[in-house]
Amino acid sequence: MAAPPGEYFSVGSQEQRLQGEVVAFDYQSKMLALKCPSSSGKPNHADILLINLQYVSEVEIINDRTETPPPLASLNVSKLASKARTEKEEKLSQAYAISAGVSLEGQQLFQTIHKTIKDCKWQEKNIVVMEEVVITPPYQVENCKGKEGSALSHVRKIVEKHFRDVESQKILQRSQAQQPQKEAALSS
Repeated sequence: MAAPPGEYFSVGSQEQRLQGEVVAFDYQSKMLALKCPSSSGKPNHADILLINLQYVSEVEIINDRTETPPPLASLNVSKLASKARTEKEEKLSQAYAISAGVSLEGQQLFQTIHKTIKDCKWQEKNIVVMEEVVITPPYQVENCKGKEGSALSHVRKIVEKHFRDVESQKILQRSQAQQPQKEAALSS
């Protein structure tokens, strides 16, 4: 026989109190959408939390609204569809790179270039940028090939900065990893 809710707690149980404005509720699925202050702290922003009420032990209505709710904001469906299509293409591109056996360094460089230049794709294991520049493995500056000009120069600068940033990150991680070792040696 199961104990009534609230009579026991399973290992891993958590308790959290939430407060916000109800923006939607679906009775059939017992899902509640709450608009809460932004966790980023940015003004004019809000977090929308989807809550499964089957996992909620108590709900308290602080201020019940009796007037008709304001109309829902209109959605730009074509913009949402375009964004979904773009994200799908990016995920397929990442999946292609992985299946083609592209190194992690190559995948990271591709993502870095793609943040700046959207016209970027895989051609087997090569990165093709703006149909003008091809970067071949091992994806270093000297592996950037194309007609001399602003496109090639720009891509080379991105590749240089990418590898500088990667090296800086590695140095920072090494120094952070060594810090506890130094502190342990000093305390012994």
